[in-house]
Amino acid sequence: MNSNLEKLHPYPFQKLRDLFVGVQPNPNLGAINLSIGEPKHATPALIKTALTDNLAGLANYPTTLGSAELRGAISDWLTRRYGIPALHIDKEIVPVNGSREALFAFAQAVVDARTNPVVVSPNPFYQIYEGAALLAGAEPYYLNTLPESGFRMDYDSVPEAVWQRTQLLYVCSPGNPTGKVMSLDDWREVFALADKYGFVIASDECYSEIYFDEANPPLGALQAAHKLGRDYTNLVMFSSLSKRSNVPGMRSGFVAGDATILEKFLLYRTYHGCAMNPAVQAASAAAWKDEVHVQENRRLYREKFDAVLPLLKNVLEVDMPDAAFYFWARTKESDTEFAVRLHHECNVTVLPGSFLAREAHGANPGSGFVRIALVASLNECLEAAKRMQAL
Repeated sequence: MNSNLEKLHPYPFQKLRDLFVGVQPNPNLGAINLSIGEPKHATPALIKTALTDNLAGLANYPTTLGSAELRGAISDWLTRRYGIPALHIDKEIVPVNGSREALFAFAQAVVDARTNPVVVSPNPFYQIYEGAALLAGAEPYYLNTLPESGFRMDYDSVPEAVWQRTQLLYVCSPGNPTGKVMSLDDWREVFALADKYGFVIASDECYSEIYFDEANPPLGALQAAHKLGRDYTNLVMFSSLSKRSNVPGMRSGFVAGDATILEKFLLYRTYHGCAMNPAVQAASAAAWKDEVHVQENRRLYREKFDAVLPLLKNVLEVDMPDAAFYFWARTKESDTEFAVRLHHECNVTVLPGSFLAREAHGANPGSGFVRIALVASLNECLEAAKRMQAL
């Protein structure tokens, strides 16, 4: 077996199951699960119709590069959303089966394990970054994102020797779990580091379409590069329909950016055997072409945040995120103790922040926080908040 498998940590939700062993939730209250970032809003009819109308595509092997229609829809969306010139649909866009598998596979294609590589990621983080680094034969380096620094990644704290070994940097904007959105100055700093040390930037933007001000959508990586007069050298962004369009089970997204890197990534994927189902391609193209359902999705999240925040602020240290659908709330006791009490007494499940982070530089930056995913219905989210108040 691959010896690097021994380095993998239990997934956060396995830790959560282990934490709750022997803990009986209050039987008088219905269960409300706010721990996992799984969208619960209805899948738009236009996507389901496009999926079923194209089931004949199941009779054909799909190509790894996907259909020109899908890549064209993605390119058009990128131009509308970010105001950037149209990307070359044959060279700068690759459809993927959700951003999760692509974020993992990307490290396997990019990292050269022969050179003692480092992969830098935020901490707390999406656990795929760490697993991808370890299985690619790299050493993860964790950059703690802390409230006192506005949850920004402190690149100045990274030793020169680490940067010299760095081959890949994962960034996540809007961030999971903090909801932090990177500014143009943040991107300027990242680009300067990539230019100096030659590493590749993997920008995870799966939460980019969950925000609260229609006039101020989050800045994207390709958009930042364009604003700064740069090309996309050593830059690849990852996007997904799961959160944007409420289709987590469809497994559909894309990667876009540096054509040279994507040429090699496409070669890797051809051997990996992960071409997208033709019916899913058609449904994905329909989703990328429509913004009405996405605006309604944001309205539903805004409604929940506006209703829940005043209740939680009375009992937890919590503020509105820049974007995404999480509250990153500081607790008055250990995050695991809070999660157990909330589960036991209130039948509400949240995720301890320490499960999303690693001990690094003398601290676990997730300790003392919980991640609350406002994915349930408005009534359930309100009820959960009221139970937290009572607790």
